[in-house]
Amino acid sequence: MNIQGRLMSMQWKTYLKGYIQVTKPGIIMGNLISVAGGFLLAAKGNVDLTLMLMTMLGLSLVVASGCGLNNCIDRDIDAKMQRTRNRVTVTGAISVPSVLIYSVLLGILGFGTLIIYTNSLAVIFAVIGYLVYVGVYSLYMKRNSVYGTLVGSFSGAVPPVVGYCAVTGEMDAGALILLLMFSLWQMPHSYAIAIYRFNDYAAANIPVLPVSEGMAKAKLHIVLYIAVFALVSVLLPLAGYTGIAFMAVTCATSFWWLAMALKGYRRDINLHSWARQVFGFSIITITALSVTMALDFQSVAQTPLLMLAN
Repeated sequence: MNIQGRLMSMQWKTYLKGYIQVTKPGIIMGNLISVAGGFLLAAKGNVDLTLMLMTMLGLSLVVASGCGLNNCIDRDIDAKMQRTRNRVTVTGAISVPSVLIYSVLLGILGFGTLIIYTNSLAVIFAVIGYLVYVGVYSLYMKRNSVYGTLVGSFSGAVPPVVGYCAVTGEMDAGALILLLMFSLWQMPHSYAIAIYRFNDYAAANIPVLPVSEGMAKAKLHIVLYIAVFALVSVLLPLAGYTGIAFMAVTCATSFWWLAMALKGYRRDINLHSWARQVFGFSIITITALSVTMALDFQSVAQTPLLMLAN
């Protein structure tokens, strides 16, 4: 291959990498784990592999679409943040119209897959989560309200519910617990990011809790949300959806996470390092719970709160 050919190859690789990065693969991977956890919890060992794979594929494409649109919307504030200033929508490596079209196509493919393979309830949750993330959170709440994190937490909690409802077609107590549990988890997870990325959020004038109302309130909210998350997560075994293994894992991880959060009140604490630890352990916690609920499911008869069929 000559020099010109090598340059073209490198350009195409850079271009492809940019299109991959704009979908935020790390977020997609995290959502895949939670979707699988919700699906397998509901399946109770009777796994329809095609349905599971198509649910995961469809939701991954939907999440990728939302992330791409978020990059288009946030390009002005991304330019002010150290962490995001090299995104392709900021540097111009890929044009905004191209990312916009790409994201819309991903959304069409994702929702189309969910419509074909899952059921109305799973699709409705995916649509609501998408609209909340792109429309309510990205376009308005993130920039204008300290409650943006709370609103965004709902969209982050949708994936395991989509996985669960893809199997059952019902909104029962199990789905409701998952929605509440994952919403609560999002809050300390997000506040920890906001603390160790404080300078970025302040530079972009994003009114996250640590920036708008101070570190003391942010630390208090982290502790309180972890405590409530711990209480809600034990509802799965108490309601009979999971067994003793899940109870043991959720108690151990939640207690450790809470103890880690309380260290933020030590006088000699380095807030940056502490927040990174709280954030890092939040990922370990939710991953452990997603895996455990997928393996430690129990058969339980529940009255559906809402049922929608194809």
